[in-house]
Amino acid sequence: MTTNAVDPAHDILRYDYTPLQPFFTPRRVAVIGATEKPDSVGRTLLWNLISSPFGGTVFPVNPKRSSVLGIKAYADILSIPEPVDLAIIAIPASRVLSAVQQCIQAGVKGAIIISAGFKERGEAGLHLEQEILHTARQGNLRIIGPNCLGLMCPPYGLNATFASTMARPGNVGFLSQSGALCTSILDWSLRENVGFSAFVSIGSMLDISWGDLIYHLGDDPHTHSIVIYMESIGDARSFLSAAREVALSKPIIVIKGGRTQEAAKAAASHTGALMGSDDVLDAAFRRCGVLRVNTIDELFNMAEVLAKQPRPQGNRLTIVTNAGGPGVLATDSLIRGGGHLTPLAPETHQALDRCLPAEWSHHNPIDILGDATPERYAQALEAAAQDPGSDGLLVILTPQAMTDPKQTAQTLIQTAQGIPHKPLLASWMGGEDVAAGEALLNQAGLFTLPYPDTAAQLFNLMSQYSYRLRSLYETPVIEGAENLDRQRMEQILGDATACDRTLLSEWESKQFLQAYSIPTVPSHLAQTSEQAVAYAEALGYPVVLKLHSHTITHKTDVGGVHLNLQNAAAVQGAFAAIQENMQPYGEHAFLGVTVQPMLDCDGYELILGSSPDPQFGPVILFGLGGQLVEVFQDRALGLPPLNSTLARRLMEQTKIYQALQGVRGHQSVDLAQLEQILVKFSHLIVEYPQIKEIDINPLLVSEQQIVALDARIILYPQTEQQPIRPAIRPYPSQYVHPWTMRNGWPVTIRPIRPEDEPLIAQFHQHLSEESVYFRYFHLMKLQTRVAHDRLTRICFVDYDCEIALVAEYEDPQSLEHQILGVARLSKLHSTQSAEFGMLVQDQFQGQGLGTELLKSLLQVGEVEGLEAIKADILPDNRAMQSLCQKIGFQLKHQGDTIEAIYKQLPTSANLSGLNC
Repeated sequence: MTTNAVDPAHDILRYDYTPLQPFFTPRRVAVIGATEKPDSVGRTLLWNLISSPFGGTVFPVNPKRSSVLGIKAYADILSIPEPVDLAIIAIPASRVLSAVQQCIQAGVKGAIIISAGFKERGEAGLHLEQEILHTARQGNLRIIGPNCLGLMCPPYGLNATFASTMARPGNVGFLSQSGALCTSILDWSLRENVGFSAFVSIGSMLDISWGDLIYHLGDDPHTHSIVIYMESIGDARSFLSAAREVALSKPIIVIKGGRTQEAAKAAASHTGALMGSDDVLDAAFRRCGVLRVNTIDELFNMAEVLAKQPRPQGNRLTIVTNAGGPGVLATDSLIRGGGHLTPLAPETHQALDRCLPAEWSHHNPIDILGDATPERYAQALEAAAQDPGSDGLLVILTPQAMTDPKQTAQTLIQTAQGIPHKPLLASWMGGEDVAAGEALLNQAGLFTLPYPDTAAQLFNLMSQYSYRLRSLYETPVIEGAENLDRQRMEQILGDATACDRTLLSEWESKQFLQAYSIPTVPSHLAQTSEQAVAYAEALGYPVVLKLHSHTITHKTDVGGVHLNLQNAAAVQGAFAAIQENMQPYGEHAFLGVTVQPMLDCDGYELILGSSPDPQFGPVILFGLGGQLVEVFQDRALGLPPLNSTLARRLMEQTKIYQALQGVRGHQSVDLAQLEQILVKFSHLIVEYPQIKEIDINPLLVSEQQIVALDARIILYPQTEQQPIRPAIRPYPSQYVHPWTMRNGWPVTIRPIRPEDEPLIAQFHQHLSEESVYFRYFHLMKLQTRVAHDRLTRICFVDYDCEIALVAEYEDPQSLEHQILGVARLSKLHSTQSAEFGMLVQDQFQGQGLGTELLKSLLQVGEVEGLEAIKADILPDNRAMQSLCQKIGFQLKHQGDTIEAIYKQLPTSANLSGLNC
């Protein structure tokens, strides 16, 4: 039983759905505020539109004139006799709301508000802005701006800006919050012959945000890469969802102002003190596959090189040069940026020995000497390209007396055609002497730079980009499900709330860690010295006493920790000392002590923590811990939730990670266990949004053990507004429910996870060709069905955009798991509608599974607030047509397919089984 919907592997029929089409390909455009006043925005807008060949009709709107620039004008947009696709509003801010209301009455679907004077002018402007947004959303009017330059769509000849010139057509989509930077980039692009598929000034992002435009450019065939100048991220979830979906097929490169701004005010925890808002933004970019650069030159260089060359698989570069100095400069730049020189394999050495003079460098960089001929270049490049350890190639040419730059370029172009799937960069150094050869390389699609150190830096950026994308779609290790004592944790939270308390004690905090199977030191609460001695005797000496308090944050700073206590007298003395030290802090500061065994602390002290970011919600910190954590600041940030792959990538960003792998005679710590601790910690954070900050410091790791020595949790105050939601939606466990098939088999219907890739591959191996054809609208070889690149797009789901449910069966004899069916609900961007698709293994059809999966999807749609669910069905797929009709879908013939649509979603009472 199968039906069709938007497939994440992009291998099926898609709806021709472009919600931003009125902005980029309008047929009729109204300019509200058109005028003939010289050098005015209204005049420039109108002139740019009528001067550009976009092929549509332009209607000036000006109540005081009968014509503008010789074109009939209208008093308002309601007077225009034809339906308008796009309205451009360039009037004082005080009149914009009225203009928006008239646009809605006229049925306009898109508006660009050029006008300024809104939230940048204070509370009154912000109120007006929100009123405009509320009105627009009620009338289904989308808005770009306000306070923007407008947009250009060069491939269609549309210039809806007040810029002085039109951008060249090309394949780069450019988005900017700064109108002034737009005009500067435009001037630069004309000099550098850079073309654009779209050129958008996004302004204040009142409505349309980065996510909307990234989705649009992701579907635009003219756009090969997306470059962004960003001042603020706006809706973090929308940006991350869109960027993560598009980045795998089209590179997204961002330059953001404010990198050196003062870090956010440190929170009370070590974690908060180690976080800066810009560092969090970097972590967010890594999580969604976006590459951040530092200069405008890097921005467009990366856009061009990623359009011309394949992405490297690693960070090892092979350099071929006819001069030693440039090779050294390139090497310095490569190493400083985190790259490595390729260690030449023995077979590469032998190949180079055969084709090069005896005086060649015999190492990488490969110096082929100043008298190198085009043939020598070609032979050396061919040998270097075959090296299995090489991830990319840089060819450097310096103009010496015997050098032929043009002929060398022609030979290089021919050689490049036989190079394996690796990027090839060229640095033809010099001015006019090498210009002809450089032009040949550029025309052939090889990327050239004038300086080799810049080329090496660009290769580093390329390898970082590849690394991030691989991290997104590497299949993680599946972790065991936790059986949590939620009642105990809710009791701790309830006790704290009843006392209007936000700080949990160390003992309470460790209860949360233990619930998530994060190893902790056994701790016992003692309110008297006699109890402390009794617990110490039971544990065995030596022991540690720590202050138990609901008000003291850092125990060590106030004399609240006593280590290595060897006997009862030492325990009694430590108890009395801690109690005395707490007297200056009030009668409620001392609630007793915790007694813990004194562990062998040989190993590394790490920190694992989380605190909230105002834009991205909870952020995870991992790094070197202990008392000097804020001094060394060796840490990395990530966004929850994590899986095992993302946890490993987080660890790899720190310097301590090298030591954790084993150095100077020490064996590696259990990195797999450490990964799982990070994963479980991330689940704790997202599943208990009441937690504002949490520190595990130190987390002791050694060859023998991993254990949390100390922990601290701070809750959100009851008076504080709702906690900031995670930037990435966590696993929607509310959609997990059991169900029994007609044959008596119990299955679990649950949302798909990245770890399901092996089960999904197995699932596709048991499908008939008919089922595959009905689902994907074409036949597909098994090798294609189970390819990793395709399955990752199916299993790695952004739960904000789509929910895929699987029906999982566990064999009671072998305990092996099997997926029997998959159903997917994919939201259409910028709407409250979604498409669904479904596929059930042939041998389990007729068991009621398809009906249950579709009913489950409908309930998900109702919970998610959808207004309509639809799908395309092939005419021969009568089983799916019958199922849809039985549940209440309406069927309508549309050419070669049948559209099934459900517009009145059911209430929870009508469907059973889901715990929503």
